Amino acid sequence: MTENDKNEYDVLIIGGGPAGATAAIYTARAGLKTGVLDKGLTTGALGVTSKIANFPGVVGDVSGAELLSVMRKQATDFGAEFINDKAVGTDLGSEIKTVYGNFDAYFAKAIIIATGSMGRANLIDGEAAFLGRGVSYCGVCDAAFYKDKEVAVIGKTDEALEEALYLSRFASKVHLLVPATQIEASDELCETMRHNNKIVPYYNARVREIYGKDKVEGLRWANAGKPETLNQLVVDGVFVYLQGGKPVTDFLAGQLDPGEQGCLQVDRNMQTIVPGVFAVGDVLCTRVRQAVIAVGDGAIAAIEAEKWLRGKKSARLDWHSE
Repeated sequence: MTENDKNEYDVLIIGGGPAGATAAIYTARAGLKTGVLDKGLTTGALGVTSKIANFPGVVGDVSGAELLSVMRKQATDFGAEFINDKAVGTDLGSEIKTVYGNFDAYFAKAIIIATGSMGRANLIDGEAAFLGRGVSYCGVCDAAFYKDKEVAVIGKTDEALEEALYLSRFASKVHLLVPATQIEASDELCETMRHNNKIVPYYNARVREIYGKDKVEGLRWANAGKPETLNQLVVDGVFVYLQGGKPVTDFLAGQLDPGEQGCLQVDRNMQTIVPGVFAVGDVLCTRVRQAVIAVGDGAIAAIEAEKWLRGKKSARLDWHSE
């Protein structure tokens, strides 16, 4: 690899939460070309936290998104590159490892997996049955198939709103079903949505079923305040951006064994059984799930990744500021 080749990195970090962002600070500051695959500021556990008052060094209340923004700025100031993409596949068997995203392929000598545990174990009724036949997880990928048709987007984060806005370029109407009292996205995105007459938001919406015959024909949903009353929307496509509490490892396709609980296993250096592949944060099912714990994991993995890449016998301690 050459240093300036597009999509080629010394270290590629999958996930931009506290563990991933911290790892990026350390690897970028160490002079390693660092890329971070990340779906958005509010797609992880920290990003959707409304108030944090116990993070060391931060006085007063701060939102998770604000705290994460500071971490990311530190990383980018040192040269890390944040890439708005989602990992959907990997090839970890070669010296140069490959991560496949929705939009591109990325190559790295070392990988740090920091995807967290916001995956979903429980699907909406009909979601799995119609996957690829009207159910999608990528609006940018499939929007053109729904030109002049009505679609639904389910979610409450930056990612869901960004996809709804993109889909509105093609679809005749986008029904945005938000499973909360408000959308947890940036003010700028929310303002853009309010001026888009193709997007119709439904708040406190709980989708019960996606239905159809050979393909999606619609969905049924209820308001959280009236769970016994089902509403129906006739749509051709349903784009799902929901979160849960399951470690996000599906993109690995069995290349690392997640174990019975779905958690990745690492040694004390945060390295998996595959040399050069590290894992950090909530994807490990740590006993205590706190941002400060994830930050520590990220720092350890970054130091050990640098050591592994440079062939050092001991990690370089960095106590001074430059």
